[in-house]
Order: sequence, then structure tokens, then C-alpha cells
Amino acid sequence: MRSTATLRTRFGRLVVAGLVTAAGIGLAGTALADTENSDVAAQAHAEPVAPGTPCSVSARACVDLESQRAWLIRDGRVTRGPVPIASGGAGQETPLGHSFRVYRKNKDHVSGEFTGPDGNPEPMPWAVFFADGGVAFHGGDRERASAGCVKLDLPEAEAFFNDLADGDKVQVVNASVEEKARAGAPASS
Repeated sequence: MRSTATLRTRFGRLVVAGLVTAAGIGLAGTALADTENSDVAAQAHAEPVAPGTPCSVSARACVDLESQRAWLIRDGRVTRGPVPIASGGAGQETPLGHSFRVYRKNKDHVSGEFTGPDGNPEPMPWAVFFADGGVAFHGGDRERASAGCVKLDLPEAEAFFNDLADGDKVQVVNASVEEKARAGAPASS
């Protein structure tokens, strides 16, 4: 016979899993809802594309997860990029979205979740936070997938940090899906 504590733990996990599923939220913070068919996506797709990117002219930063590249945009024109990135790995994917907003910046941020090989908190220099769950642009080793963040080489991370301000719009997309959606084709990932 199972103990009451074991049954409570299992029940608790089932309740959390059910709530997560009902809310359309992945445990890594990745939305399971179809971001390409949302009202926000429709608004983004109604805008012109910033030339050379898969994002709308109203975005200040653009990330294409398919090509692993990012851009800075001002007044509908690319001011930096494309620059290479590393995005989230399996189970910790970088979330897709058309209207993330920069909400915090920290030049000398260190991770509260991950430690480096030396056992110290993993550095996240030039961090620009834009999505729930602590998802940020930051400097780091692009040879390793992130835990949902967008890692940049240090000079690029510093440029993104210096250029972006609180409230700036960030779009994270898959270029081929964006192209289909803008062409009126059914969006599928």
C-alpha cells in the first residue's frame, strides 16, 4: 500500500500538470498555445517586415530561432546584425512571441539557477530580460544551448544591452513560419 505522502505528491504533480496544460504553458516557460494564430501575431503580420529580418518594423530586437541569428532594429531598419546566437535547448526552448518587452537590464547578472564548471553562479553579462522566466539576451558560450535565453558573443551582448531600453519590443520567431503566415498560408511549426 502506498503512503499518504506518496499519494499526495502524485496527486499534486497531476494537479500541476493539469493546470500547466490547461493554461497552455510549458514547464520551461515556453508557450504551447499557437503563437502564430494569436491576435498579437495577426497584428504583427499586418505590419511590414523590417528588411533583412523575419520581424515586424515595430520590433526593436528580432530573433530567428531557425537560423540562430538576431538583429537590432530602429525605425524599421536594421542597425546591427544579423549576429549569431545560441538559443534554448531541448526542454528549455526559447519562447516564441511577437510582443515581448524588455523589462530589466543588468550588466553584471549571474544566474540564480545554474553554476559554471567552477561551481560559482554562471555569469550572464550584459543581460537584457524580455520574457517571463528570466529569459534574456546575454553574453555567453554559444557552443552550448541556453536554458531558454538568447546567448550572444560578448561584443554583441554589450551592443544589445546599450541599445535596448525598458519597454522595447522583442520578437522571437521561426522565419519560415513567419513567411507562410504573412503570405496567408496556414501557419504550422
